[in-house]
Formats: sequence, C-alpha cells, structure tokens
Amino acid sequence: MIQVFGALLRRDLLLAFRHRGELLNPLLFFSLVVTLFPLGVSPEPSVLKTMAPGVIWIAVLLAGLFSLEGLFRSDFEDGTLEQMVLSPFPLAWLVLAKVLAHWIVTALPMLLLAPLLGLFLALPSEGIRVLEWTLLAGTPFLSLVGSVGVALTVGLRRGGMLLTLIVMPLYVPLLIFATQAVTSAVAGLPYDGALDFLMALFFLSLTLAPFATASALRISLS
Repeated sequence: MIQVFGALLRRDLLLAFRHRGELLNPLLFFSLVVTLFPLGVSPEPSVLKTMAPGVIWIAVLLAGLFSLEGLFRSDFEDGTLEQMVLSPFPLAWLVLAKVLAHWIVTALPMLLLAPLLGLFLALPSEGIRVLEWTLLAGTPFLSLVGSVGVALTVGLRRGGMLLTLIVMPLYVPLLIFATQAVTSAVAGLPYDGALDFLMALFFLSLTLAPFATASALRISLS
C-alpha cells in the first residue's frame, strides 16, 4: 500500500509539473490579491497590520478553491478514476495520495511565500510566525474538505459554482479561527486556543474526509 501511495503521489506531481502554467496560477492569484490590497485600501502600516491576517487567509482560501476543480477532473475524463475505484486497494488511501499531491503543488508554495507577503503588509515577526503555523495546520483542511466537494461534482460539466456553494460554508470556521490566532499574536494576546482548534479541524478532516471523498466518488461514478 505504501508503494501504491508513493507511485500515485509521484504520478500526480509529474503531471502537475508538466503543466507549469496551471501550477503557477494559484500562486500568482494569491500574490496579486495580497499585493494589490494596499492600493485599494491604504498603504498605512497601522492599517495593513490590522487587515493582513484576513487578507492573506482569504487569498489562500480563494486560490486553493480555484485549484480544487482539477483534483479529479483529468482522471475522470481519461478513465483513471474508474480504475482507482475498481482497484483492490482502499479508495480512501488513494484519495489521500491525490490530496497530498494537490496540497504540495498549491498550498506549499503559498505557505513558503506567505512570510514575504506578511512583511509587505507590515506584519510583525510574531504575527508571521503564527501565520505560518495557521497555514501549516489549515491548508491541509482546505484540500481534504475540498476533495469531498470535488468528488460530488466531478461528473458535472460546470460544477465550479456548485463546488463553491458546498465547501465555502465549511471553510468559514477555519477562516475565523486562523485570522483570530494571527490577530491575537500581533496584539500580544494568547492564541493557543485558536491554534488548538485548527489542529483539531486538521485531524478531524484527515480522519474522515478521505472516506467521505471515496464514498462521493463511488456515487458520482455509479
């Protein structure tokens, strides 16, 4: 099972790097939203520092959401998804490999770029440190929960709007607690509770989302 997981992960990463244009789209979108924000609001550091956690997290959420639709699309179109469902290996295990590949090619670059954009928005060092922790705990939740919505809409030609309606309400608690943690860190207030909640969301999604996605894929392909 480990070899199958690694083979599927390598396959998805190779396919992603062969389409570098699509690979850069979420990162470019994330960067543009954050860098254009001061032009539309105010370049004052005091204002930017207050708004930075919400701006960065909203940009991450939208960039990840736009990239979700392609998670199973190519596999559905070329028949690979049907072979995954019919394979003797647990479908939830294969789904987890694909979600990990999606996180590596979309969320990991944003996580690496976030400190630079945090400095651009006048975030102090403590706020940047906590921002990285929230992204590390929260972005896997975005991919895992998003995979359930993608699995439910993979058979639809234009399922992007329906996907947004399905997963966006599930992202709201993550957005609230992630921004609260960073804002509290900037203000010098305790933020451990918000980080603990993010970790709880991560482990809950890691436990349940692959099985929910596997069931949704079987329903979509039936």
